[in-house]
Amino acid sequence: MSEIDITLEHAKDLIIYIRENIENYLKTGKRLSYPEEFEELFGDKCGAFVTLNKTNVSGNPLRGCIGYIEPKYKLCEVVKRVSVSAACEDPRFPSVSLEEMDNIVIEISILTPPKLIEVDYPQEYFDHIEIGRDGLIVERGMRRGLLLPQVPVEHGRNWDAKTFLEQTCRKAWLSTDAWKDDDTKIYKFSAILFEETEPRGEVVRKYLERSE
Repeated sequence: MSEIDITLEHAKDLIIYIRENIENYLKTGKRLSYPEEFEELFGDKCGAFVTLNKTNVSGNPLRGCIGYIEPKYKLCEVVKRVSVSAACEDPRFPSVSLEEMDNIVIEISILTPPKLIEVDYPQEYFDHIEIGRDGLIVERGMRRGLLLPQVPVEHGRNWDAKTFLEQTCRKAWLSTDAWKDDDTKIYKFSAILFEETEPRGEVVRKYLERSE
């Protein structure tokens, strides 16, 4: 699957549900069931991440991001699980408060299955990675780190492929040059992105652009 088939209208339904699920959990401690039609609309198995970004800060606005890498569960089930997890279980942040949701925009990244990048020499990775299109996974033994395609190009970043590899290695708690080692596996994937333009606002498809 090189591209996920999801319309903007259906993405709006997903993001509305994500917000309702988070806010209901913050009020009651219970996740909402997703609408019955989600089984048909979002019944394919795929990885997905929900990202929460603050709107009232300068610098990196990240407030939470959790997801599933592998296509093991239906998209509707993934979204039900990770929407609340992004708000309350990201170990980098305290749980989001209900009041904070007024200043948070929601983004969903729906992933294609990861594909192992096979090379003869480490420098060949640079030819296989397209900034603004590819996300990366670095894996060695039990350590695994993922960075979404938007990470190298957002918030003033303008990473090249080498920097992207190094930062993904750091995410996996490996040395920044671990991508050069034969026992380190590098995977890439792409994603289709949708986000709110403002809290509870319009939902748009998000396209990534690399700064020149």
